[in-house]
Amino acid sequence: MGSLLIKLFIKNPDKTDDPDVREQYGKFAGVVGIVSNLLLCLMKVALGLLSRSIAIIADGINNLADASSSIITLVGFKLAAQPEDEDHPYGHARIEYLTGLFVSIFIIVIGLQLLKTSIDKILHPEPVEFSYLTVGMLAAAILIKLWQSLFNSSIGKKIKSVTLTATAADSRNDVIATSAVLASLLFGKFTGLQIDGYMGCLVALFIVWSGIQLVRETSSPLLGEAPDPHLVESIRQIVCRDPSVLGIHDLMVHNYGPGKIFASAHIEMDAGGDVMTNHDIIDNIERQVKHSLRIEFVAHMDPIKTNDPQVNKTRAAISEAFSKMDGLESIHDFRIVPGPSHTNVIFDVVLSHNCILTENDIRSIAKRALDELGDGHTYYPVITFDKMYTHLGNEENL
Repeated sequence: MGSLLIKLFIKNPDKTDDPDVREQYGKFAGVVGIVSNLLLCLMKVALGLLSRSIAIIADGINNLADASSSIITLVGFKLAAQPEDEDHPYGHARIEYLTGLFVSIFIIVIGLQLLKTSIDKILHPEPVEFSYLTVGMLAAAILIKLWQSLFNSSIGKKIKSVTLTATAADSRNDVIATSAVLASLLFGKFTGLQIDGYMGCLVALFIVWSGIQLVRETSSPLLGEAPDPHLVESIRQIVCRDPSVLGIHDLMVHNYGPGKIFASAHIEMDAGGDVMTNHDIIDNIERQVKHSLRIEFVAHMDPIKTNDPQVNKTRAAISEAFSKMDGLESIHDFRIVPGPSHTNVIFDVVLSHNCILTENDIRSIAKRALDELGDGHTYYPVITFDKMYTHLGNEENL
């Protein structure tokens, strides 16, 4: 059914990388959520009043909250699709992450409210009037919510939306909550014991825990999470496809929201090559990355001396010394600047997040390795320390 609705209401549904198509998906999912949740709310509140079941009424209010979260989703996709402006030159796509965070917080609030209601039900139990009509309607509500969860999860995966993923999880929680209400209703009918309050507490705690997990997931992109390893590897493959490229390092990926990813990198090329030719290669690589991955990519060319014996000798000495140290991942931008009294050995070293060595420790290790060359030169290491934002796999690993 979901596929049929998508074909009817979404133009070019397969072009999920197109911002307009993503917006259509988001708006459509929001409308479906509003309509279906309002119908469920009205149905459950009516059933709750007829059967005098606080649990069913609370479950209906939960669906009203779901309709509100669908409105947030709808507004979020609309705002996220706004073009760049003077105050937001990278666009507004991160609003989608914010709406996902709001939905996650909403889930926690609803869970706490349901917990309060359930505790009150335990302290002040009331008999619940049983009817097979109520059982049938609750079973129908479970099926609708299950469809909602699968529908939102499917679209969320298609367009890589954390907001719809959170909405799908919320619908899944509702399936569990309504199932618990139905189970307690049947249990009370056949045993005479009222357990819906206890069941409600368990469901409420599960919903709160799920909401906390979703807050962590939806807030991660806003805090600056590590880039997708698949994206990093795709960039590396495109860059290194040209035989003139010797390596890539200092890749930085900035996520400003779905469809708004910017990246930059340093690309190593032979210093003996023609400058204009190398510049043309870099331009072509930038265009290939943008066309293939739909990200804005800027590359800086680093000239590397490949046939200088002294450079190769000092690089080998540093690499060997650093290879014995935990937390030192790779070196790059290696060059030497000779002078009348000493020679500066200049390079960058990439540190892993678990590196326990201090910068002075690393400088001392490098200085000792250079002194041990014993070739009559006085070397001084000049080191720039980089954090390991991405692991590229073809840097000069240690």
